[in-house]
Amino acid sequence: MEVIRDLGACPEVPGGSVVTIGFYDGVHLGHRLVIGEVRRLAAERGSSTAVVTFDRHPAAVVRPESAPLLLTDLEQRLELLAETGVDHTVVLHFDEARSKESPEDFVREVLVECLRARAVVVGEDFHFGHQRRGNVSLLRELGSRHGFEVDGVKLVASGVAGARPVSSTAIREALRAGDLESANRMLGRPHEVRGTVERGDERGRELGFPTANVAVPTETCLPADGIYAGWYRRPDGTVHAAALNVGRRPTFYEAAESSLLEAHLLGFSGDLYGERAAVTFVARLRAEVRFESIDDLVEQMGRDCDDARSVLGV
Repeated sequence: MEVIRDLGACPEVPGGSVVTIGFYDGVHLGHRLVIGEVRRLAAERGSSTAVVTFDRHPAAVVRPESAPLLLTDLEQRLELLAETGVDHTVVLHFDEARSKESPEDFVREVLVECLRARAVVVGEDFHFGHQRRGNVSLLRELGSRHGFEVDGVKLVASGVAGARPVSSTAIREALRAGDLESANRMLGRPHEVRGTVERGDERGRELGFPTANVAVPTETCLPADGIYAGWYRRPDGTVHAAALNVGRRPTFYEAAESSLLEAHLLGFSGDLYGERAAVTFVARLRAEVRFESIDDLVEQMGRDCDDARSVLGV
């Protein structure tokens, strides 16, 4: 997949392109349905496939006080988009000027002049341009003017009766509610976060369960506080089974400003400080609770590790 970060270096698309546009946070099942339609239409037309996305969530610029936490950082998004088999991804820098761009100018600059769009595929609830004035109806109107078709795809269901359609918002809500199973089902994969291992208070080591304190960016969406089974991937690609704690350690602290992610790698001993880690959440084991004694906590930590091994099959 070719990544274009400058509209002055647009890709070669002799047969034009079939394009989809969006932030694509999580690259979840709904996103993959849209991209599947992009690839189908491109194959019919002999065209290239392209995704247009942004380097930051538009809400982080337009309404930063209520911008959503992110399911994936830009690095993850590009990796996941590459897995879908698209030919090109255009990463637009989203700033105040871009937020004020009219839908008409966006279509001309990005879809027509850069990507020579022959068809555009978006979700039926798609909005774009200044004050979200652009929608599927306007996109079709502009398409008739510039020579491209527009396909508005219906949102995919989550697979649970009565549940909302798959969306990044629905996945965030499931994670915050501790419903990792639903979140992972909508993602089509286990939720993963990334961060750098930093030194903590080494309390886990004192208790016989050393942990890697993974400092994830504040804009990252962690699952609800609790104990999880998952995987820890090191920079060299090696993967270790892990018991994961997301929480504020109420046994030791009456109050904490924010939740921490701690990973106890099962059957591993070694120095992880300073390395970048990718942590994948496979299953929620239990909620975080306060224990009356350290012995009770240590006993439960042992059971948590056994449960993690069982879930992960190690």
